Parts: sequence; C-alpha cells; structure tokens
Amino acid sequence: MPLLIRGDSKPQSLRTAAEVLAVVGLQDRGQHRPAQLSGGERQRAAIARALVTRPQVILADEPTGNLDEKTAEATWQVLENANQQLGVSLLIVTHARSLASRLQRLCKIEQGSLIEIASEQETDRS
Repeated sequence: MPLLIRGDSKPQSLRTAAEVLAVVGLQDRGQHRPAQLSGGERQRAAIARALVTRPQVILADEPTGNLDEKTAEATWQVLENANQQLGVSLLIVTHARSLASRLQRLCKIEQGSLIEIASEQETDRS
C-alpha cells in the first residue's frame, strides 16, 4: 500500500513487496491474512512494511517483546540483515539485555535522564 500511495505502479509495487517479503523470510506467506500468521510472522510482516519503502532508519520499540526466545532470535536476524544488506540504520528501544548486548551503541535512560552512553569500542574495553 505505501508504494501505491507514493505513486509506484501496481506491478512494481507487487515486485518490491515480494522482494521484501523474501528478505524477512515470508515469501510463501504473501497471500495470507494477518489472522493466519503466527506472532513471529506478524512481527516480520511489520518489519517488511517498514522496509518496503527503503527507509534510511527504522525505529523499533521492543521488536522482540512478547516473543519466545526462538522467534525473538529470528526477528533480530531479520533486523540485522536489513541493517547489513540494505544499509538501514536501526534505533531500538528494548528492555531485553540479550538484545541490547548485541547493539553497536547503547544509551541508557533512567527516570527520564540519559545516564550512560556506551559504544561498541567502549564496551569492548570493559
């Protein structure tokens, strides 16, 4: 839908959507309705919607929240692939320490104040 709204042709929009569904591992689920998708598939479909217009940045609020460990890992892999393959920057808000530990730069906010900033280089030295 976002591609049609911005004026892309229907055939081009369908091709692009199919490409992005393949990136997130949903190439076989394109004709399914949301109620027919699992929680993890719905999360990957949301990521596909964010990726379809080729943004420079994706803002993700708890992208692995409410997912079991296996599905959370698969969801993280989709985001990481988008970052590496498509050059999309990620700004992630998470309470999951396991996810936070994998990010290049961490900013901690406590009681509304920024109290800690760590980059990958700084955390490597600790």
